[in-house]
Amino acid sequence: MKNSIIKYLENNTHAATLAFFRLAFGFMMSLSLIRFMSYNWVDKFYIKPLFHFTYYGFEWVKPLGTWTYLLFGVAGIASIGIAIGYRYKVASTLFFLSFTYIELMDKTTYLNHYYFISVISFVLIFLPANAYFSVDGYRNPKIAFQKIPRWTTDILKLLLGIVYFYAGLAKINSDWLFKAMPLKIWLPTNHNLPIIGSFLNENWIHFAFSWSGMIYDLSIPFLLLYKRTRTFAFVIVVVFHVLTKILFPIGVFPYVMIVSSLLFFESDFHKKYLNYIAQLLRFNLNIFENGKEKITSFTGFYKAKIAILVCFLVFQLTFPFRYLLYPDELFWTEEGFRFSWRVMLMEKAGYTQFTVTDSKTKNQIKINNGHFLTAFQEKQMAFQPDFILEYAHFLHDYYQKQGINDPEVRVESYVALNGRLSKLYIDQHINLAKENESFAHKTWILPFNDEIKGF
Repeated sequence: MKNSIIKYLENNTHAATLAFFRLAFGFMMSLSLIRFMSYNWVDKFYIKPLFHFTYYGFEWVKPLGTWTYLLFGVAGIASIGIAIGYRYKVASTLFFLSFTYIELMDKTTYLNHYYFISVISFVLIFLPANAYFSVDGYRNPKIAFQKIPRWTTDILKLLLGIVYFYAGLAKINSDWLFKAMPLKIWLPTNHNLPIIGSFLNENWIHFAFSWSGMIYDLSIPFLLLYKRTRTFAFVIVVVFHVLTKILFPIGVFPYVMIVSSLLFFESDFHKKYLNYIAQLLRFNLNIFENGKEKITSFTGFYKAKIAILVCFLVFQLTFPFRYLLYPDELFWTEEGFRFSWRVMLMEKAGYTQFTVTDSKTKNQIKINNGHFLTAFQEKQMAFQPDFILEYAHFLHDYYQKQGINDPEVRVESYVALNGRLSKLYIDQHINLAKENESFAHKTWILPFNDEIKGF
């Protein structure tokens, strides 16, 4: 077993594949950051709000006021550094730290593809992605290699496969497959689209999209893996993600997944396109076509790097299943929902009316959430229990400073899930100001009293 592992780690592949991905990933990230700033979202999501929802354990990560623009600038410059392979190790580390900090500043903006970008950028720190077609390699031929360890591309394929396969497993549930929920709610909103719009009200289309989406996610990593089905699979990838881009507002995620799927192609494919780019730039690739192999040296540093990445992969494989540790329905409580590749599986809407009570005088104040939260924050808060708890603590602290004696905070909360009738969500008798955030089950969430079978 040990010999097989060592043999695998010593197996090499052409460096063009990793270089192609580095170039594409870096430029996609720079364009994504430019797009984010061009829509004035930095100000909208991170500067204007009076209050920001934080991740448990990362409460110290806060927006930096107008300096937040500098943070985006650092991420943008680092992404360009990644793309061109200039001071690559510094650039990849800076991008991971800055982008992940941006992601953690307010969980209101949580998206699966932001998490995927953080995951990929972390792994890129440890990979020799600047060994080929890079400024670093051009300036220092000693680090220019034609061959690099095969595992450096395989690990990216595995991470992409996890995203797809786990997303497919999550779709094996009764709401998705037997009720076509929430697609039955979402698809008809696109009825004005040319050609396909008239079909999006049809019941059979809703079920066709649900079942095909599940089959696609479960099968596409394997179809991309095998050479005979790879081209066909890539065509499906393009069609699928272009269609999701048309139907749903999910930013750059479709493009990231399309480009990432090109990792599965043979290195000759990547070398061909890098040659084409090199010709346009009048850049000579001969310095990299040098026959040199990056030899695997099992030093202490190399072993530590492998150990870190193995632990990271184990985490990625197991963490999405933490929901099994919690009682009641996952879609209802959302305990263990984030960071588990559960993509577009539910439609939730909520209503919350908070009441702050003076513990001595018993005088009550009905809270207008709009005084403290943006419309987007209020919408997200209304159906997510950890948001509700954090906001309750904010209200307690705010009104205590206003002179209210040990404010008690209670909420009348109603939530509708996947087309079901709205029902009471939080125990109205619980003083949320006394409840602490933790990884433990939130007992003040009322039972779902229904069942969604599946993963």
